[in-house]
Amino acid sequence: MNSSFHTMWDELRPIGRDSSSGGYRRAAWTGADTDCRAWFRAQAETRGLSYELDRNGNQWAWLGAASYTDVAAGEAVVTGSHLDSVPDGGAFDGPLGVVSGFAALDELRRRGTEFGKPLAIVNFGDEEGARFGLACVGSRLTAGLLTPEAAHELRDAEGVTLPQAMERAGYDPSAIGPDRERLDRIGAFVELHVEQGRALDLTGDPVGIASAIWPHGRWRFDFHGEANHAGTTRLEDRRDPMLTYAETVLAAREQARLAGALATFAKISVEPNGVNAIPSLVRGWLDSRAADQDTLDTVTKEIERAATARGARDGVDVRVVRESFSPIVEFGHTLRDELSAILGRTGAGGARTVPVLGTGAGHDAGILSGTVPTAMLFVRNPTGVSHSPTETAAEDDCVAGITALADVLEGLVRT
Repeated sequence: MNSSFHTMWDELRPIGRDSSSGGYRRAAWTGADTDCRAWFRAQAETRGLSYELDRNGNQWAWLGAASYTDVAAGEAVVTGSHLDSVPDGGAFDGPLGVVSGFAALDELRRRGTEFGKPLAIVNFGDEEGARFGLACVGSRLTAGLLTPEAAHELRDAEGVTLPQAMERAGYDPSAIGPDRERLDRIGAFVELHVEQGRALDLTGDPVGIASAIWPHGRWRFDFHGEANHAGTTRLEDRRDPMLTYAETVLAAREQARLAGALATFAKISVEPNGVNAIPSLVRGWLDSRAADQDTLDTVTKEIERAATARGARDGVDVRVVRESFSPIVEFGHTLRDELSAILGRTGAGGARTVPVLGTGAGHDAGILSGTVPTAMLFVRNPTGVSHSPTETAAEDDCVAGITALADVLEGLVRT
């Protein structure tokens, strides 16, 4: 299993890596993404799996079926994750789940496991939303949570639409949309992912099971002021949207701290963006997450209230648009308990009790949870750092995750 993991990891590691930052730039439907997709197909074909590209550009590798049409309703066991990244992202976020899927299959074949059900490994497209601003595009389209009409309106920073990007990468976007027949075939989807936080590091466990994904969303704050000369305009005469934006950033931090939530302004655009010009417009994007819906609503409303109040003081008009939202995801207890039972029997990572923990990060598993039975496994992240070139996981923990995933898949495909 170590050899299988190392071989795949070494092949995937250079793709889309920026030499200056050490981070990954694998935005959807770019050259790096195309190379990752070629890698996925090669892994499938090397193992004699049936390769399939669905209507939304998601990749599937099947064992025991030529395609999803050969699978009975609720029969397939599926694992996988994504291969795209945020700008200068880490190596593990997404790819660890895909690599682990293939490595777990290799382990099951080594064990001589008898597969009573079809097994699939999937790479969902555009999970991070780095290019078009909406996360989990591939799984959202498949689950019917993103309409084809809305998908056609998605544009990147250069004005390229999602369909145009797909066409340029050699894919036909004409059929994008809900894929209910495919999802009806899935009886269980288990996504393995590096933990994006330090909960497992604090408990000393290499592997954990997800309980829920916090509700979260993205809001765009538009601060409209008045452009003017930075060297001649008195401070008292300015309508400077940057001041309102700065106050809003501080308010977001304070409101999140008070509520035990998370709120982050990490993306900004400025017009006219000149060193010696007071801005006419500042746009800031808020990412906010909380353990429950009421807390999230309270935090975002208070941030908007603080922005509006400061804007009135600065002579700045504030407009807020919610660009995306994902409600809380409580993973189904039946499958979650089955994973706990399987890993309790096998002693995943040397433990008889595998911790169950929530997360503030969104995943394809969360998108699919309303349609198919879904669960997640987390692999320990010793620093808690993610979406960064310094994101890491120890080799022993990755192997423990593969073992846990193999144990789970073995238990599911036999029943």
